[in-house]
Amino acid sequence: MTGPGSALLPDGFAVRLDPGCLRPGPRHLLGGSPMRLLTLSSGAAGLIDDHGTVTVGDAATAGLARRLLDSGVAAPIAAAEEGAGEITVVVPVRDDQAGVDRLLRALPGLPVVVVDDGSTVPIRVPGDPAVRLLRLEENRGPAHARNRGAALVATALVAFLDADTAPWPGWADVLRARLADPTVAVAAPRVVGLERAPWTRPVARYAGLHSSLDMGPRPGAARPGNPVAYVPSAAMLVRRTAFEAVGGFDDDLRVAEDVDLCWRLAAAGRTVRYEPAARVGHDHRTTARALLGRRRFYGTGAAELARRHGAHAAPVVTSVPAALAAVGVLSGTRTGLAGAAAIHGWTFVRLRGRLREVPRADAVAARITARAAYFGAQQGLAALLRHYWPATAAAALLSRRFRRRVLIAAAVEPVVTWAAAVRREPSAPHPDPVTWAVLHRLDDLAYGLGVWQGAVARGEIGALRPRITR
Repeated sequence: MTGPGSALLPDGFAVRLDPGCLRPGPRHLLGGSPMRLLTLSSGAAGLIDDHGTVTVGDAATAGLARRLLDSGVAAPIAAAEEGAGEITVVVPVRDDQAGVDRLLRALPGLPVVVVDDGSTVPIRVPGDPAVRLLRLEENRGPAHARNRGAALVATALVAFLDADTAPWPGWADVLRARLADPTVAVAAPRVVGLERAPWTRPVARYAGLHSSLDMGPRPGAARPGNPVAYVPSAAMLVRRTAFEAVGGFDDDLRVAEDVDLCWRLAAAGRTVRYEPAARVGHDHRTTARALLGRRRFYGTGAAELARRHGAHAAPVVTSVPAALAAVGVLSGTRTGLAGAAAIHGWTFVRLRGRLREVPRADAVAARITARAAYFGAQQGLAALLRHYWPATAAAALLSRRFRRRVLIAAAVEPVVTWAAAVRREPSAPHPDPVTWAVLHRLDDLAYGLGVWQGAVARGEIGALRPRITR
């Protein structure tokens, strides 16, 4: 099996440094997740152009591009290849005839397998030889339906598209170009709102910017611990041999089957690539009841992921010093804040020592320390208000001081996330801060409720257990 670092990239393949990658000097790159420092030779540094791009043309550029990709400091440039041959689309569906009709209109020229997963009224397809219908009498969930459809595919690539999606033009070309990298097993598009017109409704606008299916505007490799930890099965293109090698989707899962697949592929040494330049529209839920119900359902999958993948499903991943610093900041006390400042000062001194050979070592160490402090506090705050909110609420009832701090945190946290969303995509139709804050709090409550529900139902507390490293 091909794994990261073991296969050269083809000529013409181009990668570009991530916008978040720091270049303190011409030979030094700092980025990735977890963050790492790359020290390049003068020759290798010279292969990166002024735009941060490396284009494969020989063994040297192929090796450098591979190193940058595998370390997470660069991503492929969103080029597209002509045509979309060698792809068969598999569509799992239950009781959504209108969705199937809309999706098939968006897939001209592609062979399609529609898998009717026990619909009350059987799904119909047009009399097109390129469209095949498989009727399952028993509903066993989308994972099973996708596997049954994939078993009928003979092409090298399989695209999974849910019936409530509709791809944008060019989606298949861009994703297929990502699979020119032989280590890539899955390439996934950005899943966005199907239409802009309903976004006049507050819930629709919130869902369009904070959908569980939307992994954001930045490309990257999806694996546990990365900013993009997985890609949704609502829309993905897979290499059939790699998909079959890990056994496809887990038939027993009705939720989180996409996360499970991505993590099993990562464990097998394969790459899952997220490419937001390719886009697929999704018919987002536009009522609060439907949106929150779906969030709770997704939360129940955390227990199954913890059972299968252990610490990868932890709601919080942090080190002992970072955890102590976050607790100090969130306490809001002078002692806590002083302790957090001391820890971050110690972190800065250690980093500065390790980076002494790097130009502008002080500035780089300060930036890394500040970013770690911000994300540490943000992660802790989000966990208190999302995964652990039942325990947080119980503690707030017992302590007036803690209750006051929780109420402040519950008001401040959504303002921070709203500001981050506006900064990330300023041209998008954002809801006002108050609407965002209310829906964001309800969103977290629904998801957290699902996590606890799943943990109790399955007797699995791994989804609630933090992962503390040294």
